[in-house]
Amino acid sequence: MGLLGIVYLIAITAEAASGAIMGMRRNMDLFGIAFIGTVTALGGGSVRDMLLGHYPVGWVAHPEYLAYTIGAAIVTAALARQAYRLKSAFLVLDAMGLVAFTVIGCDVAASLGVHVVIVVLMGLITGIFGGLLRDVLCNQVPLVLRRDLYASVSLVTGVAYVGLQRGGLDHDTAMLVAVTIGFVMRLLAIRYKLALPVFKAEHVRGFDED
Repeated sequence: MGLLGIVYLIAITAEAASGAIMGMRRNMDLFGIAFIGTVTALGGGSVRDMLLGHYPVGWVAHPEYLAYTIGAAIVTAALARQAYRLKSAFLVLDAMGLVAFTVIGCDVAASLGVHVVIVVLMGLITGIFGGLLRDVLCNQVPLVLRRDLYASVSLVTGVAYVGLQRGGLDHDTAMLVAVTIGFVMRLLAIRYKLALPVFKAEHVRGFDED
């Protein structure tokens, strides 16, 4: 297993754990927690594969991924009190998952010979869509649409990864540099609450009036 494969396993495990925490906050039973954890971890890659017509989707081709995600969700539920105390650690792992999934998504798309714009877009979808599905299923406005830099981090990571390879860097070096850039950017966004402009209701008051 290569470096990217190891990073992927860490990423899906971490994202499954973060999804499980969200499920616990919504008072779900064990099945719900495992389901939300699995959707969070594997949802982005599944959406990407369906859009690209890349079958079978990742977890169908490698059903062991389900064992990793379900196991991570169940362990998180079993260690619920400790998990809540490790919020910062989970934010860090989520950041790693975001950038790792982005690079993986770019790799899959590039292997199919699609246009470079689609390569970056598929990286973005892989990075953010699991969390978006998680939030929708948990009945809240998706994190990616309302708080500190998240989708922007994924986009920058994808652009950096593709650009570095086109600039002559080998695959692994480009991956490490892009992941580092995205990871640091995400941690800075969390630490300093960096965000895109937020538009509140008063900004569009009167638009729904005759």
